[in-house]
Amino acid sequence: MRNPTPLWAEFIKAVKHEVIPALGCTEPISLALACAIAREQLGALPERIDAKVSSNLMKNGMAVTVPGTGMVGLAIAAAVGAIGGDPQGGLQVLKKLTPEQVAAGKAMLDAKQVSVSITDVPNILYSEATLYAGEESVRVCIANAHTNVILIEKNGETLWQAASQGTTAGGHYSLGQARMHDVYEFATQVPLDEIEFILEAARLNNALSDEGMSGRYGLHIGATLQRQVKQGLLSQGLLTEIMMRTTAASDARMGGAPLPAMSNSGSGNQGIAATLPVVVVARHLNACDEKLARALMLSHLTAVYIHSKLPALSALCAVTTASMGAAAGMAWLLDGKEESVNMAICSMVGDLAGMICDGASNSCAMKVSTSAASAYKSVLMALDDSRVTGNEGIVAHDVDESISNLCALASRSMLETDRQIIEIMVQKAR
Repeated sequence: MRNPTPLWAEFIKAVKHEVIPALGCTEPISLALACAIAREQLGALPERIDAKVSSNLMKNGMAVTVPGTGMVGLAIAAAVGAIGGDPQGGLQVLKKLTPEQVAAGKAMLDAKQVSVSITDVPNILYSEATLYAGEESVRVCIANAHTNVILIEKNGETLWQAASQGTTAGGHYSLGQARMHDVYEFATQVPLDEIEFILEAARLNNALSDEGMSGRYGLHIGATLQRQVKQGLLSQGLLTEIMMRTTAASDARMGGAPLPAMSNSGSGNQGIAATLPVVVVARHLNACDEKLARALMLSHLTAVYIHSKLPALSALCAVTTASMGAAAGMAWLLDGKEESVNMAICSMVGDLAGMICDGASNSCAMKVSTSAASAYKSVLMALDDSRVTGNEGIVAHDVDESISNLCALASRSMLETDRQIIEIMVQKAR
């Protein structure tokens, strides 16, 4: 067991900050939270809600089902957040929602008492809610991270304002000096009792996958794959099981199942992608809890490490980078070699670099399925001592350089792609 380095404490802080339960897609949930906080300060049910969001938050909130409502979009999230949201609930703000509160929220929409529009702000992730009751009004703003409240105003007077808007990490941790070798060393060497908490990711996301396999949610891809196995159109095997179980959890989450996902970097789908392929392989190998915990830590921390180099929201589908974490965890379970982990990640950069994010919706489960399959395929290549080499495309010989090249592409060159995606989606909604 190697002596801990200063980075180890940062890794623990990073995972505990970024790997947390979330009920529903986190973009509409962010707006619901702003509304719940505003309702608490207002002290009365709102007569009208005026919400404003960044273009990227609109992209990820306009077509996704809000848990417990059976409806899609930001307007219903705002309404039920204001009526029944828990202001202290964080990403589980809608956990205690009742059918009566949902009905009241839908009545507000029918009466056209809720408006949601795009506002021109520099923040990629931004939600603002102003609630009105009689002569009273409260405005709450969240920016840069889904639960990062930066301003609360009542009747035009500031009740609370953050000293700074912060970032996704919000000053909680710093991974600027980290490299993949440090991530690997930490996950495989840290005392088990310091990382056992990560097993909760397996429990929560397994339950979501079980729910998704019922076939009642979203595009029911997981259940469809299971039916095709029974009909002989798809072979039963480890790859199929990885795709099926991982996708089923995404089906349930995007389809509004009333169960939390263990998220990663502010996204339930990223948490699902980083968890379930590892769980399936660990189960196949009859791995002990320690092996599973270390593989899950390697997966989730790799996902956080890569995502720390990306904007909170971008044109790159971040399920792809979360699945690179899964590839790391699976590769370690199957042969325990750091080189195999690095090879698998590099191959995935060569495979999935162009997958775009066109907003949160049921079709996200398709991207989850594709990314999970790519992860396992890349692991199998690594086990055979094969990878996409540093002579090809944006992939470098070094794993950290490969990751940096991918993140540079998403952070700079794909900005115009993101604008074009948002323009197309907003035109469709009119």
